[in-house]
Amino acid sequence: MISINKVDQLYGGTQILWGLDLEIVPGSITCIMGRNGVGKTTLLKAIMGLLPITKGEITMEGDVLNKQSAEKRAYSGIGYVPQGRDIFPMLTVEENLRIGLPVRSKRTKDSPKEIPEKIFELFPVLKDMLHRRGGDLSGGQQQQLAIGRALVLEPKVLILDEPNEGIQPNIVKQIGDVILKLNEEEGLTVILVEQKLGFARRVGKEFRLMEKGRIVAADKMENLNDTLIKQYLAV
Repeated sequence: MISINKVDQLYGGTQILWGLDLEIVPGSITCIMGRNGVGKTTLLKAIMGLLPITKGEITMEGDVLNKQSAEKRAYSGIGYVPQGRDIFPMLTVEENLRIGLPVRSKRTKDSPKEIPEKIFELFPVLKDMLHRRGGDLSGGQQQQLAIGRALVLEPKVLILDEPNEGIQPNIVKQIGDVILKLNEEEGLTVILVEQKLGFARRVGKEFRLMEKGRIVAADKMENLNDTLIKQYLAV
């Protein structure tokens, strides 16, 4: 579905990604893991077009993404939840969610006037707080809003960058439940950067370990053993 081939990326004169190769197959939940500073967020931003690549190619279903602007990549069917959520704090929950409707309209050839009811089934708190400003929500509620906003697009691929950072345990569990439900029932492909090993093992089907801007290990999640954890994840 998404292929990353020999990608280099420089940020502020420093090379972050080095000839990185990564294959994301349809219907997978792939956890990208590694210590801080190895290039995980840079990789996601390169996929989304928020950072330019200097070499290589990123494709989705045969279309070359790195030749498209960031906004056009959403039309390809990628929903993105960045680290830190980046909701619009002065807009209401409803207004934040409605931002995705025009993109969905262009993608699916329909013209939905209302937020899909599925969003509120997955995250009931968003319906309860529909008219509250995003900035007034708790951190966990803001994360649910950020994920809901991405899902309004009806994406083929959902990319999440550390969705559980600073979130209370009950909402961490809910986010995991939502990811699994969408993957199992709708075949949604998920790319997840995650530091919490327990969450990654619960949700992920596959892992990719990064070090110094490269993928250094790749396998099914059940094969993430103590040796790999000690070598590439332990601090």
